[in-house]
Amino acid sequence: MLEKIKTSIVNFGNGTEEAVKNALDENFKIGEIINAISQGLDKVGNLYENREYFLSELILSGEAAKKGIELILPHLDKEKSGITGTIVFGTIKGDVHDIGKTIVSAFLIGAGFIVHDLGVEVTSEQFIESVKEKEADIVALSTLLTNTMPYMKVIIDDLKKEGLRGKIKVIVGGRPVSEDFAREIGADGFAKNPFDAKEICKNWMKK
Repeated sequence: MLEKIKTSIVNFGNGTEEAVKNALDENFKIGEIINAISQGLDKVGNLYENREYFLSELILSGEAAKKGIELILPHLDKEKSGITGTIVFGTIKGDVHDIGKTIVSAFLIGAGFIVHDLGVEVTSEQFIESVKEKEADIVALSTLLTNTMPYMKVIIDDLKKEGLRGKIKVIVGGRPVSEDFAREIGADGFAKNPFDAKEICKNWMKK
């Protein structure tokens, strides 16, 4: 059944929800199911990097992974194994782009993170409220627009004012964002792609 989950992710989500439901019915451990989803996403990522898959296929597989995880969420309180950490994720105020965030979220979820996706046009106040409510370990900020980039610093500064900055890590990303910019605004990390985001966040949680 776990192999079916992995294969379904690679096949653009054909049968993912059914396979996850069956795995839950057969009492597979949550960590095992998450790992199967993660392996599927890793395979998709390799195919994309080798130019065997295109962006549209990456998105389909990412959406399938998110749907599979949604089926698992009600069971997480019963079994904490396999949970890496909690992330609050959003496209910042002024930007309505969603595709990149959706893909990155799927990879983070596949790596065992609980990801609270706040959507697009997310304000500093919304990030802060969610960090407090969800007791987040990491805040992920995304934008594809150059003119909205300065708002990332506003959010980081507001987190400091609320006394939250020392308790969480902040990772930023998006087409116009760079490592130098991330450093300038006081972010802890910069991810240029979903694979970087996953590895950076996983490494933070190991420390």
